[in-house]
Parts: sequence; C-alpha cells; structure tokens
Amino acid sequence: MEPDLFTAAAEDRQEKDPSSSPLAVRMRPRVLDEVVGQQHLLKPGSPLRRLVGEGSGGPAGPSSVILWGPPGTGKTTLAYVVSKATNKRFVELSAITAGVKEVRAVIEGARRATGGFGKETVLFLDEIHRFSKAQQDSLLPAVENRWVTLIAATTENPYFSIISPLLSRSLLLTLEPLTDEDLRALLRRALTDERGLGGAVTLPEDAEAHLLRIAGGDARRALTALEAAAGAALATHEPEISLRTVEETVDRAAVKYDRDGDQHYDVASALIKSIRGSDVDAALHYLARMIEAGEDPRFIARRLMISASEDIGLADPTALPTAVAAAQAVAMIGFPEAALTLSHATIALALAPKSNAATLAIFAAQEDVRKGLAGPVPAHLRDGHYQGAAKLGHAQGYVYPHDVPGGIAEQQYAPDAVRDKRYYTPTRYGAEARYADVADRVRERLGRTGADGGTDGAGSL
Repeated sequence: MEPDLFTAAAEDRQEKDPSSSPLAVRMRPRVLDEVVGQQHLLKPGSPLRRLVGEGSGGPAGPSSVILWGPPGTGKTTLAYVVSKATNKRFVELSAITAGVKEVRAVIEGARRATGGFGKETVLFLDEIHRFSKAQQDSLLPAVENRWVTLIAATTENPYFSIISPLLSRSLLLTLEPLTDEDLRALLRRALTDERGLGGAVTLPEDAEAHLLRIAGGDARRALTALEAAAGAALATHEPEISLRTVEETVDRAAVKYDRDGDQHYDVASALIKSIRGSDVDAALHYLARMIEAGEDPRFIARRLMISASEDIGLADPTALPTAVAAAQAVAMIGFPEAALTLSHATIALALAPKSNAATLAIFAAQEDVRKGLAGPVPAHLRDGHYQGAAKLGHAQGYVYPHDVPGGIAEQQYAPDAVRDKRYYTPTRYGAEARYADVADRVRERLGRTGADGGTDGAGSL
C-alpha cells in the first residue's frame, strides 16, 4: 500500500526531529556501504547492488529476492537502503497486517506505474512466512512477469515456510548473525554519530563486552540496550556508561530463540543430538534455552520420549519409562516445577548407554515391506477362529509355545519372502548385551542360525 497521510506525517516528523525515533531506526544505514556485516551479499555485481542501480538492468536486471536470517541481521535495513537509493517506486507491506486484497492493489498500482510512467516498483514484504499458501500464490504472476521486484524477508526456513513456485522465481539470500566485530563497529558508530548519541557518553570496554553478550548477534537488540543504558547514564549526568549501568538497565539477556520460528526446530535438534552424543552439559544448555524461551514443556517431553527409543533403546530399558514418567509429570505440574522433571529426564538419557538397534530394526523391516517383500502369512499362523478355517488349512499344524519345554517352538513365523531376514542386530552396550545373547539363543532354537542381516555390535559400558 502507498503511505497514507498519517504515515507520511509520522515520517516527516522523524526527518525533522530524528531524536523522536529509536536509536536503532536513527542509525539505519542510508547506503549499502554503511551496512555492517553481510559482506558476502554486498560484493560488486551482487543482486542487492544491482537493485540500487549499480550494474546492469534490462533483460539482465535483478530478480526478486528472499532475505532469510535471524532477527536483527539487517533484512529490513537492506530493504530500507534499496528504497532510499533507487529511483524505483517503493512499496512496503507486512504479512502480519496485509492480505491478498492489499497485494493485488499493489500489483495493480505497479502495472499502472510501469505502463503509464515507465516507473518500476519494488515491493518489500516483511514476515512473508506469515502468508498462507493462497496468499503467497497471489504474488506469483507479478513476480513471474516482473510487474514488481519483490524483496521478501523471513526469519523462518524458506524451504518450509515459502511455496516452491515462489522460491524458484526468486534468489534466496541468507543473512548471517552479526559477529562481535560487526556489532562493536555498530555500537561505536552509534556513540559518535550525530544521528546517534553524538559523543554525549562513552562506553568502556567491560560495558561494551556485556552489550555484545546481550546482543547475541542481533543489531537491533544491541542498539536498544545501548540506548537504554545511555539514557540511564545521561539522567544521572554520568560521562560514561558503566558496566553497572548496563546491568541495571538491561538486567537479563533476552534468549535468542523464537519458539514459533525456525530456531524452535534448531534448538530442539541440538538438544536431541547432544543427548545422543552423551554430552550432558550441552543437553542441559539447550534444555535451558527452550525453557527460558517459554517452550511448551509437553513438546520437550515428547522429544525426550522419542530420543529414549531412537537412541537408547534396550541399552537401558529404563530410559523410555523415565521419559514417559517425565511427560506425565510435566502434564500434571507445568512450569516452573516441570523444569526439574525435564532436567531429571535429560540427564538420565544423556548419560545412558546408547543403541540405535531398535531404530535400525524397524527401518530395515519397513524398507523390505515397501520393496514388496511380504508374501502371505504362513498357513499355520493364520486365524482359525471361524467356521471353515480348518478346511482352508488355516491354523493347522501350529505349535503352541507354552506347551513346549523352554517356551520356544521351532516353526516358521515369517513369510517365505523374509524368512531368513535378521532385522534386529543388538549391540553389546549396556543392558542390550543381555538381549543380544537372548536373541542368539532364540534364533538357534528356531533353526535360524544361518540367517542374514549383519553382525552384532561389540564393546560394553
């Protein structure tokens, strides 16, 4: 949508009185050369350089781009720079408030501007992952025919959140978290630049280091924290922003984790992989991040239950009951006390002996079934509880194991197609060593000592 009168008035006020805007807004770069970080996207001839008029146009003009990166890495800033540097018509929408109606209005306006005045349109669409599939579909004709050049920003993995046709018609540019050196340069510029604090206060190294820790690679967070600390220092007429002032004004580093976004999956993945790797301390770190971010404790408990079967299995038969008990307890008590239960279960799983034999066993069996290795159930195992079953030979010749010494009857159980398959190949880790011995003895009693399927694991815990 084009800016309305209220938006235009607000922008005019900010230009006349920059101090009315937040520090992060005042310090926005005006040209690409002022952008901090993301140098891999700002090389000569890059799509962003070409968008602002540096380089070729026409048939080789820049494609639409999708900017993907964590919060505070410069997605909106890059779009802002494009809007200031280009002679193209610039329209901004947010997927939080806009819908198909607004998108169609922009596209129609772009077609009129191109046809009537020869002026191209750049559409900046923030939070594009919040658009539904149908809403994203509405962008396709405009992008396909270049009625608009789309700059879309997202914090979520675009391969999950953006439809394939739109991805295939756009360049995907990945923004990286800013380094400490990037943020240090940004903070020092904000301290001295007239658009920022204009040298009103100084920032000693220990306070600067704390701001960098708080920021966690997020430029907006760094500048917001600096502004708060500078305000506190100026209010008491202090010439510098002390570490104590920073700690008092920004008493807690915001957790760099969006439980509704891409990091929801990244941190959960890191938790499970740390448990799998038996690194109890790393596992507790990721658990703490999920808890502090307000993650649903039931989600965490479900992941732990999966981990107990996937990565531990029979190496520690108590792992799954522990995880299930934790899930039940979490559902009953909730946070904050549920953190104790989740910690209990995470530590137990991380330090348990590991085996993925149960996981590999069912995967191998499923793969054979998908390949068509099934075949009919042996006649003696079929249901015999109906009239006429005996005439069909069903359940005839079946040996009831409880009537046999040792409780194991030597007879064929698997279909002919997989008769000699050995899916479960236990390790010798933890309690699974016992199951390995049992499996060998049972297979021998069943006359399957020559079955294929691999060798047993070695080693012990």
